[in-house]
Amino acid sequence: MGDISSTPYPSSQRIETGSVNVPLGKFPATSTSESVDASQTAQKLIDQFNNSLAKSEHSAIANLFIDGDCYWRDHLALNWQLRTVLGRDNILQYLKSSTVKLTRLDIDRAVANRVPAFGPIDAWGDVKGIFFYITFETEIGRGRGTVRLAEANGEWRIFTLATHLEELKGYEEPTGKKRTKGVQHGGNPDRKNWKEKREAEVSEIDPTVLIIGAGQGGLTVAARLKMLDIPALAIDSNERVGDNWRKRYRQLVLHDPVWYDHLPYVPFPPHWPVFTPKDKLADFFESYVKMLELNVWTQTTLKSTTWDESRQQWTVTLQVTKADGSAETRTVHPRYIVQATGHSGKKNFPSIAGMESYKGHLLCHSSEFPGARTDAQGKKAIVVGSCNSGHDIAQDYCEKGYDVTMIQRSTTCVVSSESITDIALKGLYDEDGPSVEDADLILWGLPSRLFKTQQVNVTKAQNEHDKKTLDGLRAAGFGLDNGTFDSGLLMKYFQRGGGYYIDVGASQLIIDGKIKVKHGVELTEVLPNGLKFADGTTLDADEIIFATGYQNMRTQAGLTFGQEVADRVAPVWGLNEEGEFRTMWQKSGHPGLWFMGGNLAISRYYSRILALQIKALEEGLMK
Repeated sequence: MGDISSTPYPSSQRIETGSVNVPLGKFPATSTSESVDASQTAQKLIDQFNNSLAKSEHSAIANLFIDGDCYWRDHLALNWQLRTVLGRDNILQYLKSSTVKLTRLDIDRAVANRVPAFGPIDAWGDVKGIFFYITFETEIGRGRGTVRLAEANGEWRIFTLATHLEELKGYEEPTGKKRTKGVQHGGNPDRKNWKEKREAEVSEIDPTVLIIGAGQGGLTVAARLKMLDIPALAIDSNERVGDNWRKRYRQLVLHDPVWYDHLPYVPFPPHWPVFTPKDKLADFFESYVKMLELNVWTQTTLKSTTWDESRQQWTVTLQVTKADGSAETRTVHPRYIVQATGHSGKKNFPSIAGMESYKGHLLCHSSEFPGARTDAQGKKAIVVGSCNSGHDIAQDYCEKGYDVTMIQRSTTCVVSSESITDIALKGLYDEDGPSVEDADLILWGLPSRLFKTQQVNVTKAQNEHDKKTLDGLRAAGFGLDNGTFDSGLLMKYFQRGGGYYIDVGASQLIIDGKIKVKHGVELTEVLPNGLKFADGTTLDADEIIFATGYQNMRTQAGLTFGQEVADRVAPVWGLNEEGEFRTMWQKSGHPGLWFMGGNLAISRYYSRILALQIKALEEGLMK
């Protein structure tokens, strides 16, 4: 989203408050080997790893990594944390300090023969290396991961190792061959059928986990918890599941392609369009709840919450609006609350002098935009903000015949939709790519420093593809950037949560002058008929939309639970020194309070991370 807050630096360098501007990583030199038996090389190294692991020879394991910059990215496997450890010495200390014992690594033969990346390939830019998937076991769990090998002085060593915990021993998900029978035949004339049991479960639940929000974040973590047999209830103030998308502006369509957006357990069907319309997604969410038997109360709001330190549980009073319109008060006592109201918090709707004097038809935040009117041709509209929502809304206005101006305070990273699908995600999340589970291992197994370096090359290729559009935008007075270190869109999203536009048509309207741009000038006052700026100029407007984004999730926590709770919460979103997300999907600083958010792909992966921790706490496996 765009940002009109005063900042001492341009948006190309702006990151979420306190978030680390992750440095660029270094890749090893290109292998000089003309041929290598990748399978044999990988197996030899894994055998060495396991032999040293069995003898607890941690130094020998660390020495299997290349000298210099090498990485172990570990999500929950060894220390119930999200960690990226850099360098042999730090890897050695990490192994020594692990709270969970790693017992074995194996090459994942289930994918080795069908994934073209298994072999001496162009695995990371121009560097020739060996890439393969692994499975692993610890004393309490199992998981999968990835390994990248690099050659130095004629020897192959580990460049990156990633371990992602996927299940706990004894608490495996009831999927595939572990599925339940779903029925108890005969013997009890009073037994309930499936429908009766589902209705009782939904209406009578006193959840272990209360999830606030039934969007993609809330539903995916509810699904993960369901598979781990943790009673969970998601609540939402909307009338229907999916209304968080259904009620947004009329032309909204996901900018991410379908291959990137699949949800856990129920992927989108093969006929699904590449880009999902908001109402179609909303209906899918409703179906998702029914198919996975998730417990959701709609038209439900929080009235009060208190945390009992001695009992380590919440007391939450809810107001539930029934089908007949009457209200009912319910009290639940969850041990955990998951704030799943999006990776952002309170809407960033600025308070500007003169707002109360505005006499136009509409002045609101982009989240409340009802869509451009079809009977308002020639009316003047102003959109404050120059990222995805700002562009989509300006395009909607333009297509309905409005005279529309976009206010761009600072610069924006612009990438065409084609560059996203055909360059950034090509070969990973596409029709011919690996399974989405395998693709997630590749994406989240690559340390952020290396991902950022990789994205510099991706951004160059995208800019070359989009050159005509980008040149046209500059000529039209639209300010552009490539993010920190020219690392592009995804790193801007990870580090600050916005600052970009995926072009689906609005850029050409700007180039053609059909959407006018006012760049680099502060807005100082709302006039009865428009806006005034710091340079003394004014613009008339019948409608004004502030596409100015959202604040940090901690602001929403303060509104929901009180400032005393919010003050105990660590910074949310953005990246830490190791390149891992801050606070999201992890212990937040306040006991029993967790944060869940992000797009569909992020929710798919990290919902498991969050759910496994809650299950481990419930079973006494994690402190």
